[in-house]
Amino acid sequence: MIVAERKPIDQIAEVIAPYQKVLVLGCGTCVTVCLSGGEKEAQELASALRLKTKKDKQEIQVEAFTIERQCEYEYVEQVKDRLDQYEVIVSMACGVGVQTITEKYPSLMVMPGLNTKFMGYPLEQGVWSERCLGCGDCVLHLTRGICPITRCAKSILNGPCGGSAEGKCELSPELDCAWHLIHERLSQMGRLADMNVIQPPKDWSTSHHGGPRTIVREDVRLDSGE
Repeated sequence: MIVAERKPIDQIAEVIAPYQKVLVLGCGTCVTVCLSGGEKEAQELASALRLKTKKDKQEIQVEAFTIERQCEYEYVEQVKDRLDQYEVIVSMACGVGVQTITEKYPSLMVMPGLNTKFMGYPLEQGVWSERCLGCGDCVLHLTRGICPITRCAKSILNGPCGGSAEGKCELSPELDCAWHLIHERLSQMGRLADMNVIQPPKDWSTSHHGGPRTIVREDVRLDSGE
């Protein structure tokens, strides 16, 4: 899932300062699961902003509600009339949600209330760890489920670098060496010989280095009539 965290309250307050009618818009999917942008968090942020603006003697009306997903037009369209009632919308979605609303309704002023961090999963309650970079050319079949692109600080495709030691990355003794983990995984599965297969340089054009990416599925695409 996409993992995000709330921006500092002072930063959000500064952004909304020029406006009198503010909406904090929650999102009911990924950011709800990671406890940063769902209904509860949207209401909490609205309350915090009301208290702060009152303390700062600013006359700002702050309200909050949540929709199922901000990253799909059909859900945004359902609340367009409500969105029009506000001067600025503080989106509690990931960056995709902010841009979806902006592209669908350019006249709306939409500001991010979160910092989108990465794609990952919870290690435990309240702890999330990055696991996917979205590089567009998955190599997990080669490494048996451990991603060297994301988990190696250098995204190395052919074994550990010279800085790793005792299973740890040179960046931090708290950070596991991805290739040590891959070695252990391949050994466990009787596939250690796979470490000897040299992988070619990665084609980063499948990642964001090649510009914004688009996927087209003609089998599910609706006929535009053109």
